[in-house]
Amino acid sequence: MRISEQALHTVVSAILTACGSSSAETRIVADHLVMANLTGHDSHGAGMLPTYVKSIQAGLLKPNTPSELVKDAGSIMVFDGQRGFGQRVAREAMDLAIARCHETGLVLMALRNAHHIGRVGSYGEQSIAAGLISLHFVNVTDHPPLVTPYNGARARLLTNPVCFAMPATGQHPAALLDMATSKIALGKARVALLAGKPVDEGCLVDAQGQPATDPRLLLAEPRGALTPFGDYKGFGIAFFCEMLAGALTGGGTIQPGNKAHGSIVNNMLTFIVDPARLVDVDWMKREIDALTDYILGSPAVDESRGPVMIAGTPERQAMAERQGAGIPIDANTWQELQEAARAVGLDPQQLPGPAS
Repeated sequence: MRISEQALHTVVSAILTACGSSSAETRIVADHLVMANLTGHDSHGAGMLPTYVKSIQAGLLKPNTPSELVKDAGSIMVFDGQRGFGQRVAREAMDLAIARCHETGLVLMALRNAHHIGRVGSYGEQSIAAGLISLHFVNVTDHPPLVTPYNGARARLLTNPVCFAMPATGQHPAALLDMATSKIALGKARVALLAGKPVDEGCLVDAQGQPATDPRLLLAEPRGALTPFGDYKGFGIAFFCEMLAGALTGGGTIQPGNKAHGSIVNNMLTFIVDPARLVDVDWMKREIDALTDYILGSPAVDESRGPVMIAGTPERQAMAERQGAGIPIDANTWQELQEAARAVGLDPQQLPGPAS
């Protein structure tokens, strides 16, 4: 099935409003979720909303809660998300950190105790729009571990994403790398589960650490687990996400001494840089253009996979396609959205739906 961008935004907004979110908060969260779907990241899109509803009902996600600046030391800023909607509190923290970076040239921003912040690339896009460069390291707490360490049979980490953002030049669009440190994000396994499909080989192990492809193993007891990308390299980056985003922000890590309540809490450590403080920006852009042209000039090994691309290109391609043809949504995800609507007192029949 396909659903239009406008129809999905209407459904998401109605559910958020029924949860008690203000109109401003509803707009921020709905814009974020639908944009994730438009850019091909269904794992972080509207399908997350039923999980958010359950967290609200359990008192683990608090609508209409702003980020709080708890430490302000010039170029160092620390925010507490207070279990508010991550999409809201992270955007607020980035807005203030970007404004500060224009003054200081460099900001180290810590955000702790935010409910699920969603697609981290959204915050890289904020810095890109401001002409700044940003690096983001994120960890996940308040949730059972889901990712094995390298050569480990049992989960000890979560998907711990990283994001790097570089503004556009005159010849090339912005470069935006946003990825989990597991081979696939949990949300992608959820999408596969709801669609009744296996995950790719190498992405999942069963409870004994043996290779598997059935995403239902992530829900079975004893649970299976996702695997780190790049073997020990991805595991090493994920471990540093725990230390940087978890320990250095004050938000905490996945270690079992920190009690988990069963929601999704993110901590994020972000570096924001004004390139004009380091280098002549026109020269930098020419250098980036020359490098990008050189890389894109490499012949593809497998023509069926398309040409060599720079990070951010697949998202732009997905948006162009989905804005025209609609956003794909499987029957199980749509059913979960309808059930979430009922849970907050809405009649799903009164909401727009997908086309068959």
